[in-house]
Amino acid sequence: MEDHIDAVESNNPGGGEEEELQRLLIPDVQNLPLFPPSAVQSNFVSYFAPDFMKPGHDQYVYRHANGLCVIGLAPTHVALTEKGGVTTVDFNVGKTDRSGIKVTGKRKKNAQHFESNSALCKVCTNDASYIVRCCVKGNLLEVNDRLIKQPGLLNSSADREGYIAIIMPKPADWLKVKASLIDIEEYKKLKEVC
Repeated sequence: MEDHIDAVESNNPGGGEEEELQRLLIPDVQNLPLFPPSAVQSNFVSYFAPDFMKPGHDQYVYRHANGLCVIGLAPTHVALTEKGGVTTVDFNVGKTDRSGIKVTGKRKKNAQHFESNSALCKVCTNDASYIVRCCVKGNLLEVNDRLIKQPGLLNSSADREGYIAIIMPKPADWLKVKASLIDIEEYKKLKEVC
């Protein structure tokens, strides 16, 4: 034990142990970012599907470490760039109303399986309507019901509270679809977004 103490003292002559400990525990303010990373930046990997099935239909896919994917409209989606933005969101597309789906339990009972080109909802602006697609093959766990009463969430925070749906893909399906998506850096270059 004494050999260990002697070794520590020889590494830090003059009692600099405390200074070293303080340097490790208290970060240098000069090296901290101006703003802390958002929850999306910290917990998700961002992917984008530019021009998904039609030009201007850009969507994002935020993938969590647990495999779940959050689907929504990218900032460059044509519906978000139109004057007035999104005015209504309708989940009654296809044969069923997507907002009526209720998934329960650990095994996600009642989850409907969708292909990547399946319609999730219809987003309407003052002049046009756009179909939002799944982008990812998997089970639909949840749609954002808040968008029915508050479609403005898409205009103000499409990347957070204004998400469209949460989908659980199988790992093999995710690997296939991941190859068709681009990361945030490629997206910024492609769409010339800051």
